[in-house]
Amino acid sequence: MILSEKMMWPPHTLGPEGRPRRVGVELEFAAVSARDGASLVQSLYGGRIVEEDPHRFYVRDTKFGEFVCELDSQYVHAADDEDKFETLTEGAKDFLIRFRAEFRRLLGEISSYVVPCEVVCPPIALDDLPEVETLVKALHDAGASSTRSSPLYAFGAQLNPEIVSAEADYLTSMLKAYFLMSDWLRAVIDVYPTRRIAAFAEPFPLGYVSKVVAPDYAPDLPTLIDDYLEANPTRNRELDMLPLFSFLDEDRVRSAVNDPLIKKRPTFHYRLPDSRLGEPGWGILLEWNRWCLVEKLAERPELLREMGAAFLRHREKPFSGTWAVKASEWLLLS
Repeated sequence: MILSEKMMWPPHTLGPEGRPRRVGVELEFAAVSARDGASLVQSLYGGRIVEEDPHRFYVRDTKFGEFVCELDSQYVHAADDEDKFETLTEGAKDFLIRFRAEFRRLLGEISSYVVPCEVVCPPIALDDLPEVETLVKALHDAGASSTRSSPLYAFGAQLNPEIVSAEADYLTSMLKAYFLMSDWLRAVIDVYPTRRIAAFAEPFPLGYVSKVVAPDYAPDLPTLIDDYLEANPTRNRELDMLPLFSFLDEDRVRSAVNDPLIKKRPTFHYRLPDSRLGEPGWGILLEWNRWCLVEKLAERPELLREMGAAFLRHREKPFSGTWAVKASEWLLLS
């Protein structure tokens, strides 16, 4: 049995309202266009293709919902400010709109050599998550390139697991568990250098990590959000909490981070894994299984306290080995 073929189940399969949890998946790649990506999605899951522009396509009414296939750059898609042309004559307005559309099309064709295409899946029930592997295989068979295909590529495979609860103690436990496993995850994933250099999934500041994993850290929700925002006023974190915190308290987040690309949703935004289409043993289920280990650790409060205290002791001894190894020992022996 290949690791990517066996799915692990999290401790909780129901969301805040008692409905089955879902997870969103985002896959980045090169060498397959957004148009062809949309056709692949349609061939697997049905639906109808709707073109917004030459580099963004929606596949609607599939068996799972709406997929988006696009070149992952805001500069090649239709702008939201074209209503500002209303003061121009019809001829001038039409010329500018057509000129900008053609410029975006050409920019997209040039950018496609270094900017990834992306398939954004709708929230998919856990029962159906294995079906995403068929899309991974189809993209590979169609010639899609992954992170390690070129030194210019820095592609990700992102997961958006729905939260179990909006309570502060649950979210804090998840953060503690993630921070205590982050070094181990980076080690086993072996994040490709281009993604580290490009800072698409930056580690968290060590001071903030130490604060959160401390056994006595148990904030209320506003404090949890404020602490996060103070240390991480950016989307470029390996576990981006801004979409979730925006969903829970949008005004609080907007007052600290002015980023229009933050999309509020009741999910964790796990950005760490590389996209490794075509590599033996790699698949979405493998990354999901790794994530499930974080969820399982979060359910063990006593182990979180012991590991948190050990992490703080380890930090005080810079020559005591790597935390990734020590974390794996805790997980294996506890």
